[in-house]
Amino acid sequence: MFEIALFLLIAAVVFIVKSVKVVPQQHAWVVERLGRFHGTLAPGLNIVIPFVDRIAYRHMLKEVPLDVPSQICITKDNTQLQVDGVLYFQVTDPKLASYGTSDYIVAITQLAQTTLRSAIGKMELDKTFEEREHINISVVAALDEAASNWGVKVLRYEIKDLTPPKEILHAMQAQITAEREKRALIAASEGRKQEQINIATGEREAFIQRSEGEKQAAINNAQGEAEALKAVADATAKSILMVAQAIQSPGGMDAVNLKVAEKYVEAFSGVAKEGNTLILPGNMAEMGSMVAAAMSIMKGAK
Repeated sequence: MFEIALFLLIAAVVFIVKSVKVVPQQHAWVVERLGRFHGTLAPGLNIVIPFVDRIAYRHMLKEVPLDVPSQICITKDNTQLQVDGVLYFQVTDPKLASYGTSDYIVAITQLAQTTLRSAIGKMELDKTFEEREHINISVVAALDEAASNWGVKVLRYEIKDLTPPKEILHAMQAQITAEREKRALIAASEGRKQEQINIATGEREAFIQRSEGEKQAAINNAQGEAEALKAVADATAKSILMVAQAIQSPGGMDAVNLKVAEKYVEAFSGVAKEGNTLILPGNMAEMGSMVAAAMSIMKGAK
């Protein structure tokens, strides 16, 4: 009896252990009952029937990075290009992931490679480096459409490296070097051009400033000369007015005659001193009358 009880106890413990299943968080276990799909165990404590139910598949529901193997792609201009990338996916339907395909990882890997070859084959070599984002989007769109039947959601695809042949790399390096030298020459010529423009602009501005200065100086000189002439004319007018007023006063005409006679005599004596030749006026009587008038004025003054 003891042996039977011990056997039953051991069987009960094994039954309980087989019946209790603890599923970790972000995991899903697919249960088959007698070979058919029965259900999916959620995270936590679950009860199954031992020897009837079987855990057929275990899936992780986290986002999974998948390294896509490197491959050789042919561009539109018949250039070989070695491409490798990384794919991020997540299991969204454990049942389809179990029964939709024999191996969803292999399926999405192969589909990613074929889609990548097709996308690169539509582009030229130079465009593949510029359109990496477009290539990534194309691969994700094609994978996501097909992977929906496999219970998998493709989140994104990223190209890690694009490696052309060594000959193409050397040619691209030479092209880049030539382009940089070209830009350097253009920059230097633009600098010289700007320098000449700046020099010409400076000379023009200096010439304009000098001409403006000369113009202002000429205006100032003209204004100064005009003021001087005006001052001289005013002084002359005032002196003439004073002379006229003096002449109109009593004895003014006699003073004028005396002054004229003195100047006449001085001029005549100066002419006589300058040379051996003596120049006499044609009318000596006029001279005598002027002298006589001058003498009479002087006597009257005394």
